[in-house]
Amino acid sequence: MLPITNYMDREGRLLSQGAAFGIASKGRVLAEGDDGIRSPFQKDRDRIIHSRAFRRLQYKTQVFMAPKGDEIRTRLTHTLEVAQLSRSVSDALGLNEDLVEAIALGHDLGHAPFGHTGEAVLDMKLKSIDPGLGFEHALQSLRVVDTLERRERGHGDVLFGLNLTYETRNGIASHSKGLEEMSKLDDMESPQTLEGQIVRLCDRVAYVNHDLDDAIHAGIIDVTDVPAMTEEALGSFYSQRLDTMVLDIIRSSSTAGEIVMSRPVQEAMDGLMLFLRDRVYIHSEPKREEGKACDLLSRIFDFCMQDVRRMEPYLRDHPTTCESDDPVSMLRGDLQGTARIVTDYVASMTDRMALKVATDLVMPHIYV
Repeated sequence: MLPITNYMDREGRLLSQGAAFGIASKGRVLAEGDDGIRSPFQKDRDRIIHSRAFRRLQYKTQVFMAPKGDEIRTRLTHTLEVAQLSRSVSDALGLNEDLVEAIALGHDLGHAPFGHTGEAVLDMKLKSIDPGLGFEHALQSLRVVDTLERRERGHGDVLFGLNLTYETRNGIASHSKGLEEMSKLDDMESPQTLEGQIVRLCDRVAYVNHDLDDAIHAGIIDVTDVPAMTEEALGSFYSQRLDTMVLDIIRSSSTAGEIVMSRPVQEAMDGLMLFLRDRVYIHSEPKREEGKACDLLSRIFDFCMQDVRRMEPYLRDHPTTCESDDPVSMLRGDLQGTARIVTDYVASMTDRMALKVATDLVMPHIYV
């Protein structure tokens, strides 16, 4: 026979004093029982992995839209790399690997199609309706796990939202850099756990390194273009740079008592980010396709605002309209409410879903 271990015993043996312990979680909005085997954070992770929003990440752009090579990162592979880096740092520091994995796997669930281009379009559209509105993918990720993700419970019973723990929700909402909009969430504007701090930093470590790797692989830049100061401080190839950054985070954080990098490595990473911004994020050939993506998503948004029936059958899966026999009448006159649902609809799409919807909306249907 194999013994069944209690998660509280496992955490007590493995975790350091500064870790987030499952037994000490601030809990869920809807209280749930504790089986003593799987920790609350393990349950969070499992719910995220089995969600529809998570599966759609494999067909959402990371940086390069419609890449020619199968090896170019998507939003899903980025998410998995963030989770792997976060677990490595967490394990070395004696922090809660289950929590960092749950946060990392859920942190980009709210991303729109076509990467940050889609995010900018939705933000612009919402602000054109009401300057007080806006779209930010971290907040949308929180909305997905809190409100939008649909769970079938059998016999026609449906729940909306994953009912995650406070700690996971906080890490998802606060993972991005530059979160001026987060002030309205009070203590959600910054990570309240060391595990949340890990994901926030490892997210940046992951995309800086894999965006450089993808750009080289795609022939957008040459390996000889990489700034000399980057090679001197971080290394000359992909795995060496990752190893340098991860080890630096572990050693620096152990001394500081918070999740940080040393100044030299931080400055080198910032320099690499500026290099990517100039050579890849703004002025590369694939980025010239962004205008088409902007136009496509704008058209979808406008068409759906003009006639919400275009969003069928999505309205049957949305918590606001799922129980209404006539969602059109329900939303009539509610401009902000309609804009919120249209935004949820567009943000939920994969790149290829957006292309199909745009084709169906714009191209005439010929009946013979």
